[in-house]
Amino acid sequence: MTTMVFVNFPVTDIKKSTAFYEKIGFKKNPDLSDELVSCMIWDKNFFIMLLSRARYKTFIGEKEIADTKSSSSALISFTFANAQSVKDFGKLADENGGKSIHLDNGIPEEMMYGLEVQDPDGNCLEPVWMNPEMANN
Repeated sequence: MTTMVFVNFPVTDIKKSTAFYEKIGFKKNPDLSDELVSCMIWDKNFFIMLLSRARYKTFIGEKEIADTKSSSSALISFTFANAQSVKDFGKLADENGGKSIHLDNGIPEEMMYGLEVQDPDGNCLEPVWMNPEMANN
């Protein structure tokens, strides 16, 4: 069986967040969505579940929801075919209410290129391209 990854993000506005993710290339699965949740599909194995803050809270018990606009809680990395595709993804985020940041971590672009992409709530994705020769060493 192939592993499927479901990333759960708390959001303040389901409709606004759904529109953002659609504009950056995700597709909504209406069968797993309602007024409190949008299931956003990247491919057959990678999904982002946008949950209203109230719905998200039902999964975390007594914990507080992190303020992802001021704190980092996780970077969810997923790969692209090349560095330009990563840059294009970041540009789409910038143009549609998100924010992309390229942090110079000392790795040359011909080896790896990644961005931190924040959605309107500050949840982070990390689109990345890695030179296949580097990944297989």
